[in-house]
Amino acid sequence: MSAPKIALICGSLRKDSINKKLELALEKRLKADGAEPVRIDLGAYDLPLYHGDLELPDGVKRLVTDLTACDGVIVVTPEYNGGLPPLLKNAIDWTSTFSTDHFTGPVWGLASCTPGPMSGIMCMRQLNYILMRVGTEVVPTQVGVGNAASAFDEDGHLVAEPSSGLAEKMMASLFLRIKQKAAIQ
Repeated sequence: MSAPKIALICGSLRKDSINKKLELALEKRLKADGAEPVRIDLGAYDLPLYHGDLELPDGVKRLVTDLTACDGVIVVTPEYNGGLPPLLKNAIDWTSTFSTDHFTGPVWGLASCTPGPMSGIMCMRQLNYILMRVGTEVVPTQVGVGNAASAFDEDGHLVAEPSSGLAEKMMASLFLRIKQKAAIQ
């Protein structure tokens, strides 16, 4: 099997987002593990606020195509007021009106980073529920990173425990399920 292609989606567009920092740390780990990471910038798809009367934007088709081309997807997301950010929910809602192949094809993993100790657990719980409702296989280990200011070293590697160990376990589960799915097909 060739190197698995893993999409990374950040639920924040903010340049200095701590979740972008986590996304970069996970990307480094993916490369070190022999995977081919692909960053998916949701801001590049020009998705207006979902409204059923709007015509399907071209960005929806491009996003579905880009995700379907991957073996796995890791969503790295902030938690806004105990829930998932509107950017992420909007992308899920738009793409689910067009196809579910990008949800049922790749294997998905979830991660979240917060400045406080709670590590985005409420957001990941909600996201897991929504993704499972559209038929997504989400690996059970989620990467919660609390206290972001001390979670990364000077080179941007995730070093805080138990978060670093959770990232390792989540990626191992992701790679295993991708390999198993490939063997079945």
